[in-house]
Amino acid sequence: MKAIIPVAGAGTKLRPHSYTQPKALIPLAGKTVLSIIIDQMREAGIQEFIFIVGYLGDKIRDYVQLKYPDIQAHYVQQIDRQGIGHAIQLTKAAVNNDEVIVVLGDTICEYNVSDVVNSSGSMLGVRKVDDPREFGVAEIAADGFIDHVVEKPHIPKSNMALVGIYKIRESAQLFECLENNFLQGLRTHGEYSLTDALDCMLQKGVKFKPFKVESWFDCGRKETLLESNATLLKKFTVPEDQKYSFENTVLIQPVSIGEGCDIKNSIIGPNVTIGENSKINYSIIRNSIIGSFSNLFDIVLEASIIGSDTGLKGETRTLNIGDNTNIDLGSR
Repeated sequence: MKAIIPVAGAGTKLRPHSYTQPKALIPLAGKTVLSIIIDQMREAGIQEFIFIVGYLGDKIRDYVQLKYPDIQAHYVQQIDRQGIGHAIQLTKAAVNNDEVIVVLGDTICEYNVSDVVNSSGSMLGVRKVDDPREFGVAEIAADGFIDHVVEKPHIPKSNMALVGIYKIRESAQLFECLENNFLQGLRTHGEYSLTDALDCMLQKGVKFKPFKVESWFDCGRKETLLESNATLLKKFTVPEDQKYSFENTVLIQPVSIGEGCDIKNSIIGPNVTIGENSKINYSIIRNSIIGSFSNLFDIVLEASIIGSDTGLKGETRTLNIGDNTNIDLGSR
């Protein structure tokens, strides 16, 4: 079993942060989106990963090599992004007809990963949504198997959305369908869709069983990223031997603070993630994500995302600031 993780997207909805940082590496509840996915796969016994990289791909490679030196990692470059189907097609040689589980690089879900990984057949992760028109949609037959999938339908016949987790046993048939779609120029919404290839497999008789995820965290936009951070902070509790202690500072849990941080005379929390080696003084921060190596002085932040290597001085309320920025809000 190999895990395929596409992380080549530009993350346009998370700009300015995604100009300098892949969205899969944005801090989230003391981890990153990518680390949460890798940890889930490793706990289920997977040790071989295929990362589809493109935009800022060197940062993905450096992160994986630093944090996960023991895994077997392959890197496939997607220079011309033409959709998830196109991205998966590039992994054909690395997959080599083995079983795969595809997890989109901005997808965090709670589910029994081991049951899915070790299942005897192919499975697709689904969750009921109010408006399925922005998702791939699975239509489930009376026998409990999926009989049709369609990408972002204008008139959905089901409200079961595909969450971005695909366990595929018949990888040879997957690549055959992807190649057929390319030869036919079959695009959906201007892209080569993985959903179209899965539907091709269904038409050829491959069986897919749906599995429902317990929670599905949206990490693709600022507002939903902050909501996901707050929810995950409550789940990733800090061990007793790692409790924080800072000078003249009040911490309102849940918070996650990276190593090497210097925090004084401040109120931090609730729902705050702070990256490593950041300095914060005379500040109040709540419901926010602060990148590593940031320097914040005399500031009030709420519902904000602050990039790494950022300096802020002066009072404000809500900010969305990318990396390597210096702002003095007290200047006249």
